[in-house]
Amino acid sequence: MFTENTEELAQNKLILLYIIDQSNTPMGNQEIIEFIMEDNYMNYFLIQEYLRELVESKLLREVEGDDDKAYILSNEGKVILSYFEGRIDDKIRKEILDKFSRFGKHQEKTARIIGEYHEGGDEGYIANLKLIDKHNIMLSLSITVPTAEQAKTICSIWKDNPEHLYEALFGILVDGPRFIED
Repeated sequence: MFTENTEELAQNKLILLYIIDQSNTPMGNQEIIEFIMEDNYMNYFLIQEYLRELVESKLLREVEGDDDKAYILSNEGKVILSYFEGRIDDKIRKEILDKFSRFGKHQEKTARIIGEYHEGGDEGYIANLKLIDKHNIMLSLSITVPTAEQAKTICSIWKDNPEHLYEALFGILVDGPRFIED
């Protein structure tokens, strides 16, 4: 679709994988666009094309984000990135890390509540729930449910009541469930 050489194509896809890998949370489509275009790494149309191709090749996974679809690296994407990360220009890698470092300082002040879901193949849908305080993962829970609607509801309830649900789960796991008789 766009004219560019194979090396540039590979470099741009690796940059996308690297940026998404460096993020502590799934990155939304708009967030990726702003991050990349701020430094003119590539244009909007290339970003969209590469994201689609990376999802189709199963190097990225799409998950439901807060406002739009978000992306995380698949296991295959992590393997590919570990093999080829060295091909990303050192200057670009440093710029990306510096940018995340600056953003990280602003994010450190608050806890992050993550509720996302994705298709889990034949098993149904997987809802991923996380509570991250600064850089510490306080809770990470994945639950498989039969329908997308159930996964969406679980994520919504989690985002609306993270403190209460965390305390309840913590209590059950530490003290044991009160409803089970010995």
